[in-house]
Amino acid sequence: MSPVRILGTGSSAPEKVLSNFDLEKIVDTSDEWIRTRTGIVERRIANPNIATSDMAYEASLRAIESASIDPADIDGIILGTVTPDYFFPSTACLLQSRLGARNAFGFDLSAGCSGFVYGLQVGKGMIESGDARIILVVGAETMTRIMDFKDRATCVLFGDGAGAAIISKSESPGILSLHLGANGDDWELLHMPAGGSRIPPSEESVRNRLHYIKMKGNDIFKEAVKAMESAAIEAIRKANITPDEIDLFIPHQANLRIMEAVRRRLDIPPEKVFVNVDKYGNTSSASVPIALDEAVRSGKIQKGNLVLFSVFGAGFTWASGVVRW
Repeated sequence: MSPVRILGTGSSAPEKVLSNFDLEKIVDTSDEWIRTRTGIVERRIANPNIATSDMAYEASLRAIESASIDPADIDGIILGTVTPDYFFPSTACLLQSRLGARNAFGFDLSAGCSGFVYGLQVGKGMIESGDARIILVVGAETMTRIMDFKDRATCVLFGDGAGAAIISKSESPGILSLHLGANGDDWELLHMPAGGSRIPPSEESVRNRLHYIKMKGNDIFKEAVKAMESAAIEAIRKANITPDEIDLFIPHQANLRIMEAVRRRLDIPPEKVFVNVDKYGNTSSASVPIALDEAVRSGKIQKGNLVLFSVFGAGFTWASGVVRW
């Protein structure tokens, strides 16, 4: 079976910055409270005329340029998101049209914050089976559209952005392992109640603020640490390497305390952990690809490096992977 590698990466984030000090004027919180509990200093907010597909487009263009391919070379587009432009058509199809990727199939994938890594697994399998040669995998979110700015427990956490990667068959090792998991038993700890078939949009659902994220942070913290640790260990095992061989660890950028707890459990030195949660907050499925692209473009990832990522999201879902760059 031929290896599958990442040919290029790209990312995009809105220009508008919402700082902790800005939030102090909106909700009962403080810069000190947010920094201490999350590590977040600021996040990006999409303007009203910007949707998920717009940021996905910009990130994809950069990934395509990085990979030195033409949009017509792309056989498929897999887009992880929980904030699509529309219920249907898929945001992937909107992206396909705008890119001019006329030969590509496209579909959205909903796995919470794990969406991008889930997409990598699906795309990798399609390439290995011979059904595709080159696939564009995207994680893109406008999380601020489903944030309740009257709920100080959640509105400080999330931001908007997109990240993308081009994956392809390769002669040399690339994606060494991927591991996915889920547990639907605890779905109520992180969800958006209304908008689907269970609670369709209505005057009552809007009045009761049911179209916003609802979460129980303390319970999620414990589950996230356990799942990200176990997922990372499994990805390392599948890749037949040891933790000390990892050159860079890219954890889901949701909460600095979660990231630090996972790092300690894996015994990875702080200098080997990539952190940008302070700039973007939690961008859900865009978190890992944005961090990956920034790490590549800043030179923190060099050819031959071993990169580990691990993520946890609504569902609950979790995912991890090891890549030889």
